[in-house]
Amino acid sequence: MPLLDHLIELRRRLMWSMGALLIAFFVCYHFSGEIYSFLAEPLAKILESRGTDRRMIFTSLTEGFFTYLKVAFFGAAFISFPVIASQLWLFIAPGLYRSEKRAFAPFLIATPVLFVLGAALAYYFVFPFAWAFFLSFETPTGGGGVPIQLEARVGEYLDLVMKLIFAFGIAFQLPVALSLMAKVGIITSASLKKYRRYAYVGMFVIAAILAPPDVITQCGLAIPLIGLYEISILAARMVEPKPAED
Repeated sequence: MPLLDHLIELRRRLMWSMGALLIAFFVCYHFSGEIYSFLAEPLAKILESRGTDRRMIFTSLTEGFFTYLKVAFFGAAFISFPVIASQLWLFIAPGLYRSEKRAFAPFLIATPVLFVLGAALAYYFVFPFAWAFFLSFETPTGGGGVPIQLEARVGEYLDLVMKLIFAFGIAFQLPVALSLMAKVGIITSASLKKYRRYAYVGMFVIAAILAPPDVITQCGLAIPLIGLYEISILAARMVEPKPAED
């Protein structure tokens, strides 16, 4: 195919992707209040268990509006991802052999599944423990008899939630990345075993960078990463090229 035809095909795929993202954005903006309530539910449950009437605030006139825009874009990215991924595949697939298509198909299926699993782990397991840890620093009477109480900003809370969900989702792509590198011969399962101890240290370093500076959240990310690394060794052993027989 000539270069111009490649560019026309790329433009067509980008237009489909942007259209899907735009439609999903308007739909999610209509339900942005419900989406934000879903994201705020872990914090709301902990505050409700404390038996106090609490609220979340915004400190500038535009913060509430831009928060709902972020929520809508966050939801749209999740909803439109299958369409965007399919358009990317339709652009790349004609340049692959049939055997290469069969080799890449499991990775295309595993990528969104692992991302959702990582996001679910963050939402259902890490958030309740992390929010409870942060709220443990509240005191009924602080210095000079003044209570210390959380007044969370909606924008800051949403930024933290989105950061953690994306961090866990991207970190859960580790088996896909390592298996793909083993498939093309960049790494081997033996090398992954050899450098296992260094990888474990690297998992905690990655967790310290991606997660907030508290032990619960960092361990909640590092420990699953270690488990995924062990799974990656098994997957690499199955997909790596076998040595030719003499």
